[in-house]
Amino acid sequence: MFSYMKRGRDFYQHLLFLALPILFQNLITTSLGMIDTFMVGSLGEAPLAAVSQANILVFIIQLVIFGLQSGSSVLISQYWGRGDTDSINRVMGIGFLLAGGLSALFAAALFFFPYPIIGLLTDNQELIPLAAGYARIVGPSYLFNSLTGVYTGAYRSMEDPKLGLGIYAASMCTNTFLNWVLIFGHLGAPALGVQGAAAATLTARILEFVIMVTHAAFHKRFRLKPALLFQPDREMAARFFRYATPVVINEAMWGLGTSMYKVILGHMADSTHILAARAIAGNIEDICIVAVMAIANTSAIIIGREIGAGRKSSVFGVAAALDTLSFLCGGVIGVLLVLSAHTWLPAVVYPLFHLTEASASIATLILTFAGCLMPFRSFDTTNTVGVLRGGGDIRMAAIIDVSAMWLVSIPLAAFFALVLRLDVTWVYIAVTIEQFVKSTLGILRFRSGAWIHDITRAGA
Repeated sequence: MFSYMKRGRDFYQHLLFLALPILFQNLITTSLGMIDTFMVGSLGEAPLAAVSQANILVFIIQLVIFGLQSGSSVLISQYWGRGDTDSINRVMGIGFLLAGGLSALFAAALFFFPYPIIGLLTDNQELIPLAAGYARIVGPSYLFNSLTGVYTGAYRSMEDPKLGLGIYAASMCTNTFLNWVLIFGHLGAPALGVQGAAAATLTARILEFVIMVTHAAFHKRFRLKPALLFQPDREMAARFFRYATPVVINEAMWGLGTSMYKVILGHMADSTHILAARAIAGNIEDICIVAVMAIANTSAIIIGREIGAGRKSSVFGVAAALDTLSFLCGGVIGVLLVLSAHTWLPAVVYPLFHLTEASASIATLILTFAGCLMPFRSFDTTNTVGVLRGGGDIRMAAIIDVSAMWLVSIPLAAFFALVLRLDVTWVYIAVTIEQFVKSTLGILRFRSGAWIHDITRAGA
């Protein structure tokens, strides 16, 4: 029954070779979020909740950039399989232009209109000034981060994920050190609180960009060619928009939908406790899914390379093995998460963030739901982000990823929380329904085999 899992030692060794640097990079990025949360949380629940709400906007723009990365990666991994580096330069050029332009607009909006924008996310008057001050400073950081993300994403698609690991490790160390200095006022610096956290993030993102530019200037494995980078031909632009646009829309709609859950929580009674709990639980959950995201990202690389190299006959079995591996990995992580949520996390971790008893109880509830859903979330992520996208089935992947969220779960969550005024448990029951609908649609699409496309050939 599971004979497709017998793929030989070389397959799993190559999978580890690609996945481990991605896993550590994701772990670094997620740990940085946890460190930020810990340091800001030591200032109190109100600053923690304020930064959590401000980061909704950051989360959305990050997902748009991730969409551009993923859309680029679908093309780059297949071109890499074909050995076509000129086309890779053209794809990267379009990615730089779009990512830089969108993040610059985002930064400008946050700089000039922070209070009206934050006011859309929460009506808690205690949180709005704190969140607006943070957002105004942190917004420009994502201009630098977006350009670095396109560059490291391209290298990841060319089976070199170690570059991103190195850049983001340097960024994490810088951000953590500057958080310590600027949030609390060490080494003679003023104690800036949440604005210090934002300034530390901005500085770290600038460092990422400087390292990226230096690497591009001196690295010889893959050369950027300005003539191709800044003048992609019309055919490549059309192909990019055809395959990247649905991914960007997918990520933007998914990110907006995920943020809508937070907006719903932000308009519930006792929102400060709920949002503080969500900030802690969300960081713990993010750490738990780094392995899942590594498998998903690696799957996109492997599937794209196999199709680009013309080995379509092996793709279905490879994809089945990757999906199954991700489901099993999610099951193990989910069991550990549920056990942790009811044992050592309340005793050891929650007190570090000064959570009240009410907030701690909500955090445990959220993590219990997350752990139970982890196998299905793992399958959904690898199947959608890795297999279907890597196979060029961009539109169906987008439909599966956002339809259950927007047509079922968000309306239910809003109805439960804002109309019926039920407690936070019901919001997470709505999230549960979303994952089961996604899994069902994903299995049906995968079994059809209609997701395998070579999108680099002429006329594609």
